[in-house]
Amino acid sequence: IMYTFGLIQFGLILLCTITISSLNCSYLPLQQRKVIENSLQLLDKMGKKFPQQCLREKMSFRFPEQVLKRRQKETVKVAIEEILQHIFYIFSKNLTLAAWDGAALEQFQNGLCQQIEQLEACIIKKQTQYFWSKEVNRLKVKKYFQKIDYFLKEKQHNLCSWEISRAEMRRCLQLIDKVIRKL
Repeated sequence: IMYTFGLIQFGLILLCTITISSLNCSYLPLQQRKVIENSLQLLDKMGKKFPQQCLREKMSFRFPEQVLKRRQKETVKVAIEEILQHIFYIFSKNLTLAAWDGAALEQFQNGLCQQIEQLEACIIKKQTQYFWSKEVNRLKVKKYFQKIDYFLKEKQHNLCSWEISRAEMRRCLQLIDKVIRKL
């Protein structure tokens, strides 16, 4: 009898956990919008106005917007998660010449981690179903971020290269925000 009771308790806990995790996933777009809004504010807070001397170095990285224009919500969520991982990677290395507010940068990185974890928790179950549009989109996103990474390396991670990258990440997050509002 105690064994059966323990099994029932375990089943109820499991059921509650599944319900809670699916409940969180249903609120994911709202949570993501808030975190992205906060991330955009932190990007602004990290640095000052865009330096005038960097205008002549401005570069077009051409964000692959088509990766966010899919009919299936899950595919878009997977794309967003991938993009956020790349942003986190970019903003996690060689930041010595960036001259940004360290606390704002750390909050920005933590916010990205939080978003990635939330998306992973909601997507992981379905990821095999929506295999990221035959890897083509994943490659487009990777190529886009490789251009930014290469640009930073080419400019030896100088102040202007970081400011240009920060402006590009702002644009990238704004595009994601626009897509999330439609989910």
